Amino acid sequence: MTDRCSGSKEPTPCCGGSDPSPFDGTFETRFIDRWIDTPAGRVARVTTRLDWRDAAGRWKMRWGIGRGSWRVAPGLYCVGEAGPGSPVLVTANCKMSFDALRRELDGVDAWILVLDTAGVNVWCAAGKGTFGTGELVRRVRAARLERLVSHRRLVLPQLGAPGVAAHRVREECGFTVTYGPVRAKDVLRFMENGMKAEPGMRAVTFTAMERLSLAPVELVGSLKPLAWASAALFLLGGIGPGIFSPGNAWHRGAGAVAVCVAGILGGAALTPLLLPWLPGRAFSAKGALVGAVVAGAFLAADGTSTGAIPGVATTLAVSGISSFVAMNFTGATPFTSPSGVEKEMRRAIPLQAASAVLAAALWIGEAFIR
Repeated sequence: MTDRCSGSKEPTPCCGGSDPSPFDGTFETRFIDRWIDTPAGRVARVTTRLDWRDAAGRWKMRWGIGRGSWRVAPGLYCVGEAGPGSPVLVTANCKMSFDALRRELDGVDAWILVLDTAGVNVWCAAGKGTFGTGELVRRVRAARLERLVSHRRLVLPQLGAPGVAAHRVREECGFTVTYGPVRAKDVLRFMENGMKAEPGMRAVTFTAMERLSLAPVELVGSLKPLAWASAALFLLGGIGPGIFSPGNAWHRGAGAVAVCVAGILGGAALTPLLLPWLPGRAFSAKGALVGAVVAGAFLAADGTSTGAIPGVATTLAVSGISSFVAMNFTGATPFTSPSGVEKEMRRAIPLQAASAVLAAALWIGEAFIR
């Protein structure tokens, strides 16, 4: 297919339906090179080079800053001189997923079909159903792919498989589904191999760096609850025999906030880092174990004679918080299933709540028996 540049960048939606225009400020657009005319309408051609702004956006996403806005317009895009024989690669409209794919297509002629997953990555969106059969069929029809390509094959990321019923896609829009590799970096070799995956392309890894890359967003997500908890702890810290003591509020409140921070760090950073070596299968149990060790280190570093009651309260609080935060990783690993996550939550949350209540009762009560 000849690339006929339209020569303009006017506010026209991506080929694919009635979504908001990518130029109305709703979506990222810097990666659009120009628009081309096709038998199915005008399609945005994208660049394959990422710049510092893409890297900065990725960093912000990792830290949970503006996650909802870091997405691209759903619809059809092209790379290079895409034509009738070019492959159709499907991804989510999460900007990180989209960038990971287009970066690997330098020098390749291809179509990219972006599904509306509300800015969520492929794996999570497949679990939620937004990267699913209905959305895929709708995008194929809206993009009028049958007018653009001579083949009838869609290449989906392997991690999108839980959300897509391949037989229904073929029945409803006439396109067959081929599952590509787990990682975008393997997609070029996958296509060079005749759309056949090598064994390593199917393996889902969860290395130390991959685990730690999830920690920042968990830490940032804990800031708001921590702020509210800190205000409550400073107020409760002043309660004692004299009804309320500002000095005690500051001293005991600061100590309680430090305990909370220790629990969050234990669950959000140490637990994922040590995950393969921690005993048991439940993330809540792994987090509780790490929390108990962190509590011991916290008490040892305190350097004062804490006594039995504060020691027990600290251990319960740090273990409970660490257990709860660590449980957030159940949806981000290849170790769990949705049913397993629900089962663990039903068992763990009551215990975590009881741990927090008992720790608070011991902490408040200790002020009256000094």
